[in-house]
Amino acid sequence: MNTIAVVLQEPEQLVLSRLALTPPGDDDVVVDIEWSGISTGTERLFYSGRMPPFPGMGYPLVPGYESVGRIAAGGANVAGRIGERVFVPGARCYGEVRGLFGGAAARLVVPASRALPIDEQLGEQGVLLALAATAYHATHAEGARHPDLIVGHGVLGRLLARLALLSGGPAVVWERNPTRAEGGTRYRVLDPSEDTRNDYNAIYDVSGDPAILDTLIARLAPCGEIVLAGFYEEPLRFNFPPAFLREARIRVAAEWRPEDLVAVKQLIESGRLSLDGLITHRDDAQNAAEAYRTAFNDPTCLKMVLDWRSCS
Repeated sequence: MNTIAVVLQEPEQLVLSRLALTPPGDDDVVVDIEWSGISTGTERLFYSGRMPPFPGMGYPLVPGYESVGRIAAGGANVAGRIGERVFVPGARCYGEVRGLFGGAAARLVVPASRALPIDEQLGEQGVLLALAATAYHATHAEGARHPDLIVGHGVLGRLLARLALLSGGPAVVWERNPTRAEGGTRYRVLDPSEDTRNDYNAIYDVSGDPAILDTLIARLAPCGEIVLAGFYEEPLRFNFPPAFLREARIRVAAEWRPEDLVAVKQLIESGRLSLDGLITHRDDAQNAAEAYRTAFNDPTCLKMVLDWRSCS
């Protein structure tokens, strides 16, 4: 059994290749992928070669952790799941080619426990479940404070803002790029230069800017908290005296957990959390190289989705 997959042979060298798949075991399912999303955070760093040392790193690799498809076959213990539409957060089923994170392929073999059933009507929007779970994990960690400032109005920033509306009221969002400043619903999107407030209790940063901490610390209330919910390619530094005077707290929000994925799935399928307006670009998977360039370089592209349905 084999598949067509996106393969990063080395930085900035991306091709479609046919790869052999690891045979499924009794607890595995084979998923025919319909759509996969392109991450403009971690995948961009792998693509550019700027990803800091990361477990499992190395080239060639299959990227992608935002895939939606249908279970086409199952092992002896999970054969009853054939036909389900599922979200898959990546796969490691390509032999010597690394699956990091391994979801950008026409067919995957994964443990059945990693294939989350989703509503049929969700369709391509299902690729956004990973980012929604990331936002949920950041805002629902033990002791987490309600965000009153979110830095960055990409997909993750918009999801944080939408979750804030559900859990305690609107947050202010900072965005310097006028193209991305549009699309705020029931919350304000400002250029930082337009905001004079310096008493924020909880600032959630998803800008990926490693030099931003001093700016954010200056906007904190005493004992305020900065949550690092993005990913940073360079070391973060800050001047100690302003942080000392505010008794500032800095928290890192790590990768989502399975319970976060289940929680946002319930919010989405109940209609409380909308994913509308977040997918802005689509392309056939056969055009993957161009689609990745668009996702990484076009400021109007919030989320690019690859359509795998014509691949076999």
